[in-house]
Amino acid sequence: MSPAHFRSRTGLRRDIEAAVHTLDPQTRRPDGALASPATARNAGPILEVLRAHLPARGRVLEVASGAGEHAVAFAAALPGLEWTPSDPSPEARASTAAWAGASGLPNLQPPLALDMLEEANWPEGPVEAVVCINMIHISPWTATEGLMRLAGRVLRRPGGLLALYGPYREAEVELAPSNAAFDESLMARDPAWGLREREAVAAAAKAEGLAFTLRLEMPANNLMLLFRAV
Repeated sequence: MSPAHFRSRTGLRRDIEAAVHTLDPQTRRPDGALASPATARNAGPILEVLRAHLPARGRVLEVASGAGEHAVAFAAALPGLEWTPSDPSPEARASTAAWAGASGLPNLQPPLALDMLEEANWPEGPVEAVVCINMIHISPWTATEGLMRLAGRVLRRPGGLLALYGPYREAEVELAPSNAAFDESLMARDPAWGLREREAVAAAAKAEGLAFTLRLEMPANNLMLLFRAV
């Protein structure tokens, strides 16, 4: 799958999550910012995990930020961190910029045009953390491999944090019916998409010097997976 094809697909990320995984539609505010009830609901639980594991100060790179609603919520709650959102979709970046403009947060940076399949455009580190929410299942596997290479390159060593959120397959856990239906819908839209095996994601991270340290169950059959640069 070409990078151009991936960019055209990734703009659908939040629409698919809303329509299929949560049945919540997105709405566009007068300033152009896109809002989703699903994002508003999961921001709190994700923030609890991030607050417990991120340092008080430093730089955070968010990969596949989507509409930017999460970025604003996290930057507001974690004022000591410089939060940089990113997304390959121009529409997503425009929404993030609208959210940021309305928030006026001094620690929220402009969104980067960051594509996991275009390594030449990746930013330089070091950063204290890389955060990625709901990308891995709505992108080709090569994007996950790119994410791990990026994190391995930019995370501060030792101890830099890679935090992943979303639904996964696990060998020892029966797949929830809602996740099975979501997986089927994703693969019907694009055969390169779908829920990934947690073990495969951990192996891809390990290949880039990232140790799998914590698995946390989250609402709606999602997981937070935490990795540390070693």
